[in-house]
Amino acid sequence: MKKFLIAILMAMPVIASAQDNTWERIEQEPVPTVNPDAKYLADGAVPEVNGKVCWQTTIKAPGKSAQQIYDILLKQMEKMVNEPNQIANSAVAIKDADKHELGAVFHEWLVFKNTTLSLDRTQLNFQLIVKCDNEQAEVKITHISYNYDIERKPVRYAAEEWITDKYAVNKKHTKLYPLSAKFRRKTIDRKDFIFNKFNSLLNNK
Repeated sequence: MKKFLIAILMAMPVIASAQDNTWERIEQEPVPTVNPDAKYLADGAVPEVNGKVCWQTTIKAPGKSAQQIYDILLKQMEKMVNEPNQIANSAVAIKDADKHELGAVFHEWLVFKNTTLSLDRTQLNFQLIVKCDNEQAEVKITHISYNYDIERKPVRYAAEEWITDKYAVNKKHTKLYPLSAKFRRKTIDRKDFIFNKFNSLLNNK
């Protein structure tokens, strides 16, 4: 009998430790799961104008004249067409100082993955159009296409048939299709980089 009681007493701390007073716990709110592709799935992530993929934005530049804005963005665009990722024939084709308008054509490498054993990239083609006015610039990226797998089996994709919601996003609008996903992600990232760079230059950031 004594042995039985001793066994029960020895087990009590174990039983007690197994119990938990919920009111003594520090309650934590569950951390919501964030979709890493949320930015690329957002409404309007790849807008179309008259059936063409076209990103456009107005960048404010308080205190700057149309000529000042023109000069700043011309310098930046001429720098862009000569960067190492450019392939051939990239150029600032329109330089209208009277109307303060600029237009450039880009043919550049868009890199998806670059490791010692693998280089996955595409040639990205697009037009960059800028209209400058006092204290603002209208910036547009359009006529987007890709030349993929150039070194082996070249294939050309038009943005309208490759990265738009119809071709790149599932019906529930929760996932990107695997084949075109990397094109959509990187093109949006490139667009964001250009718009943000222009904004920082015009606002001295």
